[in-house]
Amino acid sequence: MREFEDPNHWDAAARHYEETAHPFTSRYAEAALARVTLGPDSRVLDVAAGTGALALLAARTGARVLATDFSPAMVARIAAAGLPNVEARVMDGQALELPDASFDALFSIFGVIMFPDWRKGLAEMARVTRPGGHGVIATWQDRGAATFLLLGEIRRKLFPELGGMEMPEAVKALSDPRDFARELAVAGYRDPKIEQVTHAYELDVTALSEPDKLFGMSPDWTSLNEARKAAVIAEVGQMADGRPVLPIPSTALLAVAQR
Repeated sequence: MREFEDPNHWDAAARHYEETAHPFTSRYAEAALARVTLGPDSRVLDVAAGTGALALLAARTGARVLATDFSPAMVARIAAAGLPNVEARVMDGQALELPDASFDALFSIFGVIMFPDWRKGLAEMARVTRPGGHGVIATWQDRGAATFLLLGEIRRKLFPELGGMEMPEAVKALSDPRDFARELAVAGYRDPKIEQVTHAYELDVTALSEPDKLFGMSPDWTSLNEARKAAVIAEVGQMADGRPVLPIPSTALLAVAQR
């Protein structure tokens, strides 16, 4: 089992994820929500919700939101927000314990792409979407995003002999919009519209003083020895060139399809 397929990994990382990744992924969640009309009568499901970037934003529309994740600690972070129209439950997105055609809109923002059986995850999303409802899925392109993208680029430059982190199978399989559209159709969705959405992750250069906190979720960092870690930190500093913030443009594919 790879790290990102283990709920214990995400339990341990939940607080750090909420502090670092959640604000960034919220920007893609906003883009996803802008493409579907929701209101107080809408039933929304957020699959592999993490700490609730999409779910908590969707709640602002008045919709009734169910956020699911296989990590109890992630679910606890969502529940801690205490929003009356948001329910958070531990659930495997590859086998949703939910009735057919029971939601108006399904979202998975960089979630289903982490599943060992991501095709089953997409099919489960389609199964619980009502006819005429929408599924919205975000995936990274094949080199990832934010600090993961930056580390990969630096490793290829400084240590080309090392190779790099293996991306989840779905990220590789869905990086071409044509392949993404085909897989959505196989899952049970129709008329997919797929767009590139790019935002810059703003790396606070002062965070380099705690590099294990900044980069520690990435195997591209934890697999390095101390000398190579120091070289990476120096390279990031050179790239920043005196600026307090280093922007890392990160591109996602955002798909909206109908049931």
